[in-house]
Amino acid sequence: MKSKYMAAALLGTALLTGSAFAQNVTTDRSNVNTAIHKEGQWRSSKLIGVNVYNDNNEKIGDIQELIVDKSGKVDDVVLGVGGFLGMGEHYVAVPMEKLKWVEEPVRTSSTTTAPADKSTVGASNRPARATDEKWYPDHAVLNATKDQLKAMPEFKYN
Repeated sequence: MKSKYMAAALLGTALLTGSAFAQNVTTDRSNVNTAIHKEGQWRSSKLIGVNVYNDNNEKIGDIQELIVDKSGKVDDVVLGVGGFLGMGEHYVAVPMEKLKWVEEPVRTSSTTTAPADKSTVGASNRPARATDEKWYPDHAVLNATKDQLKAMPEFKYN
């Protein structure tokens, strides 16, 4: 009876070992879709609505659309400038490489005379980010004024 159990155990071990060796075989994965979010990648749906500021921390617009070429590379970013509640907004396209992406919230200056608590300056209402979470940028910076953007030719959707 012991010999039957011993034979079954040896056979089971051999089968498990064989499948473990089979998993170590290197295969060509060039045709497999990426199944995990990588550092430095952002979802385009999360970029829509991101605020754009100038170098003086003045909000100059927000991202309305991403324009991609045939290969999938983002060429231009369409910004909504001016307007109120979507009325009278002026759309302009700026090259993607002109935007500087910033992870931290916009820093604001305090106008009160009370001493500023350095732990809350520039803090937002967002919960603290976990180190293992993947996030999109907080905002973008473009070296332009709102007036300069309004003077640009309007982007037309076809």
